Amino acid sequence: MNSERDFNEIIMSLARKRGFIWGPSPELYGGSSGFYDLGPLGKLLKNRLENQIRAAFVRANFWEVECPTVSPREVWLASGHLEGFIDPVTECTKCGQIYRADNLIAEKSPEMNIAGLNADGLTETIRKIGLVCPSCKGDLGPVQAYNLMMQTRLGLNQEAYLRPETATTTYLLFKRFLTFFRDKLPAAVFQIGKAYRNEISPRQGMLRLREFTQTEGQIFLLEKDEMDWSQFHDITDEKLPLVTYKAQEKGKFDSIMTKMSDAVKNGFFQKPAYAWCVHLAYTIFRQMGFSDEKMRLRQHLPTERAHYAADAWDVEIHTESFGWVECCGIHDRGNYDLSRHQEFSKQNLSVKVDKEYVVPEVLEIAFGIERPLFCLIDNSFRPESKERDTDWLQFPPEVAPIQVAVFPLMGKPELLTPSEKIYDAVMDAGFVAQFDVGGSIGKRYRRQDEVGTPFCITIDYTTIEDETITVRDRDTMEQVRVHTSDLTKVLRGLVRGTIQFNSLK
Repeated sequence: MNSERDFNEIIMSLARKRGFIWGPSPELYGGSSGFYDLGPLGKLLKNRLENQIRAAFVRANFWEVECPTVSPREVWLASGHLEGFIDPVTECTKCGQIYRADNLIAEKSPEMNIAGLNADGLTETIRKIGLVCPSCKGDLGPVQAYNLMMQTRLGLNQEAYLRPETATTTYLLFKRFLTFFRDKLPAAVFQIGKAYRNEISPRQGMLRLREFTQTEGQIFLLEKDEMDWSQFHDITDEKLPLVTYKAQEKGKFDSIMTKMSDAVKNGFFQKPAYAWCVHLAYTIFRQMGFSDEKMRLRQHLPTERAHYAADAWDVEIHTESFGWVECCGIHDRGNYDLSRHQEFSKQNLSVKVDKEYVVPEVLEIAFGIERPLFCLIDNSFRPESKERDTDWLQFPPEVAPIQVAVFPLMGKPELLTPSEKIYDAVMDAGFVAQFDVGGSIGKRYRRQDEVGTPFCITIDYTTIEDETITVRDRDTMEQVRVHTSDLTKVLRGLVRGTIQFNSLK
């Protein structure tokens, strides 16, 4: 592991070998950057993360919707995407290769603060630091704006675009939401679905995709609700690792654990409702299996924010592959979105408040699922050691793709029959399990360690005598014997963390 790049290659090698991530896709035809396939274990892992996300939103009283991934041009004109959803690109004057200018600058000079620079500013920065084409060392041309929308057509001649995020399609349902929520605000909804961005030169593998699964939660509320948010009182003593924009302007990027009440009191968050959204986003990532040590919340600099954004914070995950990675954005969008769609659609999207009609505000939590999926693999990787002669993955049990593996000690009928019964019982209890008879027990343990399976069950001849089986813990490699009648209860406690393995000895 001589460099970040080497570590990422180790991660991706394991991911490809064990069926997590394949690509670029389609591999048979050489692959297109920005597209990846999820293998069987990658899809299981993604399902786990989606389940945690969905459960967290539902628990917070959000309702799920699903909308089309294609909308006509008028929608994206109203949303501002046609004019504002752009990346700064530069073209090599020698070989014609096109790059994202801000990414190239960040790789060359990561200490430079280029947030908010326009095309001319980025062009000047490229000249100042002597940045050249990574492929041929030729001079880079002036930075230009490039729209990321993927265009298509409906029928013969209606211009349309694939959605670059799920939020806009959610806003289009606002009038329906008012009926569903009986004209009462606040109202909270979320979507999990595909989104598309025509990245000019996707890099860093799974971190920048042209097709990905987006999760976005939206709260429609009034200005008075933002300041009088009863749910905030439930989290006032909770602490979050915050990096404010003022700290960043002083060159300080280390997070400070801050009580939510103090964060509002000190003006880090202007509105309790928005502070609650930031806490919810952080909680979702905790439930996906990320530790506090690997997470921080970074506030956008004023120059980074969209013109309509009153505030914006990111959940960032620290990886061995790429350092700190932005994984989730929490945005105070004001009434920009509904106002724009009201203007362009000529439909009334306001609500009556004290005899006046006002357009509601929107608070948003937005993130793609593939980024945390990759970051979780990165964070869970453990190298081989004297105690264990293979690289392995230490997934939290609740999100591990395979939670339980069932092994008969040998492939003999007297062991296969009870093993199959136990396997069926484990599956019926709701666990994703794997039945494996091939090779020695040691080799089977190593195979499961490599894919992050937290618990392995072995059925041997003692099982036939007293109906006990061996449960092995992945992290410690220790084993205990458990009666088959207690197995599913014990497994459920181990996976949820309500039972500690050491307590079973």
